[in-house]
Amino acid sequence: MLGDRWGVSDGETLRRYPCDDFVPAPTLRAWRGVSVDAPPAAVWQWVGQIRLAPYSYDWIDNLGRRSPQLLVGLPEPVVGEPFTTAGGRRRGRILAVEPGRHLTGRIMGAVLSYVLVPDAGNTTRLLLKVVMRTNPVIALGGCLGDLVMARRQLLNLKRLAEQDADR
Repeated sequence: MLGDRWGVSDGETLRRYPCDDFVPAPTLRAWRGVSVDAPPAAVWQWVGQIRLAPYSYDWIDNLGRRSPQLLVGLPEPVVGEPFTTAGGRRRGRILAVEPGRHLTGRIMGAVLSYVLVPDAGNTTRLLLKVVMRTNPVIALGGCLGDLVMARRQLLNLKRLAEQDADR
């Protein structure tokens, strides 16, 4: 499908993600990925902070509120908690979590898994898979919209984790 991949290898699209357990036979499948020059523990703190803000284009999905640029020391995510906050409102639910490895949540009918994979040296692959059951037209639009928003989100999380790792 158009827009279903950004920054991922064929092998990364073939692996199993936690979101696969929640949406059998999805009509929308999208994979995103970025290499982060920071250890998984540093990246995980920022992934966990998605509970506070979307970290993509704040002027679109956060009503102009800036996503926090410093870590606030949140406790580990817990299944059942709100998945994120956008526009000042809590949204979605955390469906599964393995601290330091993955965070999976549901929002607006889609299920997303953020997966951290240790890479060579002290780097991390931050992978995101989005799945959803919907009609093909909405799936195509969802894939393209997610490509823009998720790309910005992953690049922001990468920048923030790398800044912290440099300190």
